[in-house]
Amino acid sequence: MSNTPHELHDEFPSKAAKIAELKTADAHFARLAEDYHKINRAVHRAETHVEPVEELVEVEMRKTRAALKDQIYAYLKD
Repeated sequence: MSNTPHELHDEFPSKAAKIAELKTADAHFARLAEDYHKINRAVHRAETHVEPVEELVEVEMRKTRAALKDQIYAYLKD
């Protein structure tokens, strides 16, 4: 378990400009990024015990974050 936040600009540092562009130009991407940000914050709060949750809930949150990250990467790889 990592207590390091997984912000999009940290996950895809070479794509920071494209992320910013897509957030303003593509409503679906903007929604994915917002959903990622929300779940990422929730995972981080759970991992650092600021807002503890059951282990299975935390695992499911990590899976959701990973799925969103995969969808975001699909936009960025083009």
